[in-house]
Amino acid sequence: MSQEILNHVEKSNLREDCPKFDIGDTVDVHTKIHEGEKERIQVFSGVVIARNGSGTREMFTVRRIVAGQGVERKFPLHSPRIAKVEVKRSGVVRRAKLFYLRERTGKAVRLKERRVDRNKTKA
Repeated sequence: MSQEILNHVEKSNLREDCPKFDIGDTVDVHTKIHEGEKERIQVFSGVVIARNGSGTREMFTVRRIVAGQGVERKFPLHSPRIAKVEVKRSGVVRRAKLFYLRERTGKAVRLKERRVDRNKTKA
């Protein structure tokens, strides 16, 4: 009974424009940053290495390399601070968590690209 009440309350806070992306995809996450009275959009681009949680508590982790140093950032999927998530490239992976990318550098970080067959998408 209590789980049904929680699901009903959470349903009002879920985003309708929730982006569709998978683990291994290279994404640009546009976040709203408040600086004083001004608001601007900051883009964080990288590879999605993990997703966890469900409902309004769903999070995803994006990893990128900045000046030779790995940077990871966790984003709540249904947050109003996230303006949009753009998928730049889809990667082929066989795991749910890509934590093994933390030890890799350079070309070893690259993932194979998932090709979409245009004939299947039209049918």
